[in-house]
Amino acid sequence: MTKVKRRVKKNSTQTAIPKEKNSGGKVVALSDRIPVSLPKKRLLLVWGIILVGGLGLGLNLYRLQIVRAPVLEEKARQQQMVYMRPYIPRRPIIDRQGTILATDRLVYSLYAHPKLFKISREEMAVKLAGILPNKTTEELVSKFNQSESGIRLVYALPEEIADKISALSLDGIELLRQYSRLYPQQELASEVVGYVDMDHRGQAGVEYSQQKLLERAVLTLQLNRAGNGALMPAHLPEGFLNYDELQLQLTLDLRLQRVANLALKQKLAEFDAKRGSVIVMDVRDGSILALVCEPSYNPNQYYNYDVGLFRNWTITDVYEPGSTFKPINVAIALDAGAIQPNSVFYDQGLIKIDTWEIANYDYYTRGAYGNINVTKILETSNNVGMVQIIKQMKAATFYGALERLGIEERMGIDLPGEAGGQLKDRNQFLASEVEAATTSFGQGFSLTPLKLAQLQAAIANGGKLVTPHVIRGLVDPQGNYQYKPRLQTKPVFSPETSQTVLQMMESVVANGTGKTAAIPGYRIAGKTGTAQKASPSGGYSETAKITSFVGILPVESPRYVVVAVVDEPKRDNAFGSTVAAPIVKSVMESLIAIEGIPPAGFQ
Repeated sequence: MTKVKRRVKKNSTQTAIPKEKNSGGKVVALSDRIPVSLPKKRLLLVWGIILVGGLGLGLNLYRLQIVRAPVLEEKARQQQMVYMRPYIPRRPIIDRQGTILATDRLVYSLYAHPKLFKISREEMAVKLAGILPNKTTEELVSKFNQSESGIRLVYALPEEIADKISALSLDGIELLRQYSRLYPQQELASEVVGYVDMDHRGQAGVEYSQQKLLERAVLTLQLNRAGNGALMPAHLPEGFLNYDELQLQLTLDLRLQRVANLALKQKLAEFDAKRGSVIVMDVRDGSILALVCEPSYNPNQYYNYDVGLFRNWTITDVYEPGSTFKPINVAIALDAGAIQPNSVFYDQGLIKIDTWEIANYDYYTRGAYGNINVTKILETSNNVGMVQIIKQMKAATFYGALERLGIEERMGIDLPGEAGGQLKDRNQFLASEVEAATTSFGQGFSLTPLKLAQLQAAIANGGKLVTPHVIRGLVDPQGNYQYKPRLQTKPVFSPETSQTVLQMMESVVANGTGKTAAIPGYRIAGKTGTAQKASPSGGYSETAKITSFVGILPVESPRYVVVAVVDEPKRDNAFGSTVAAPIVKSVMESLIAIEGIPPAGFQ
């Protein structure tokens, strides 16, 4: 067989391609298994994408770890840390003798979940009715039928009753522990103390106005949260388990408050009156020993009362004081030099000012008094005589004196809701002569009962307006005061004028309309008041009136002023002397006993 040889040229560009046999005996070119080099542009693109991605990742890491690090750290801390503010009881409130007026106590809310009962609803009701006060079986069954779960049966259950229920181990009955404010005296001082709501926030009285003094400082407890959400204890801040034992002490004397409350209730019932109030104030510094409003409410069950009762009307409501303001006007005239203590005026019983007739309250039964001095004007509560006194001054002088007394200003008492009085505009007051005339006997303007007490205290203490207050201070268990309010005084009358008017008021009790307030052996000054009430339709009501009496004792060394105001007594013989003066007398008799005030001449 002839062999054919193929000659290959040395300079040929053709290259021999190695070959090998595959497993099937087929010859395969090795070039089929060698990767073909990528184009240069595609390689640059890939590298570019990797570079941009890396750069973006780096920028994002910078943003997260550097720029946003504080924000993210705070979020992490919020997720990992829990801050707890434990309940710390409010400070107790006590009277000047240390008697508890308000304190916190442990109570329980009782809930029922009927779907979990292992006994019938009737049987459950029978078991609970035997323990719960004021709950009948029928009432409980009715509540159980309202829902399958979450029925609140009692809001504030005492601990001793809760223990009895817990001992029964009843399925479907839940007791939730909480703190509640307790007012042991109930209605007795509610007009001053006030109450707290279900969130333990003050809503009336000193519970509201003295919120900062009643709340103790509370430290926050910090806890760590594990990855599964479980709480892990951290460190306790120093002093966390300690809180102060300070108490908020009031100027009130609960003994006197009780007497005033009883005396007022008796007169309100006797004369079927709308409402009434009694105020006892120390004339030296304005501290209030008793402040009573009736009708009142029980702060332990405030939700059962009309919201109008939460307002202390001795400082929120104004009224025309009537004849109890006459001593103030006499003091104004004396200080202005318009009259002298022995000045005499002629009383014709009835006078006409502009188109208005002004008469004495007893003119149609007694007639005119004729010549009458200033003391007799106060003794007989003479309206015409007061008009004659005020006419000795210019109207502008009189108005200026009323402004200096702060009729329209708030006194700054430490109770909420204080209202200023109401005085006619200066131009209106000066435009008509009748304005000064009616103001002379306490009508045509208005003020609060407490403002009247403050003004009468100025007669008693030598002419100074003191700031009425009920807060004595924050006191520790050793009797040391950690806080006391700062009080201000303002001179409004001269000491000589105050002493002169005080002696005239003593004559009112000894010889005039205030005889019903006299106490044998004691020198007492006072003034009655019986004023018509303004009608909503204008003018004055034909039937509605407000009676009042102010008493000061002892005259030889004035210490206390007592004011009683009774609104709308119904009987025909309802006057300041018959309604309010006996209340003041009862309170002063107790005040004498409590404070140990000796009879005149035995000091």
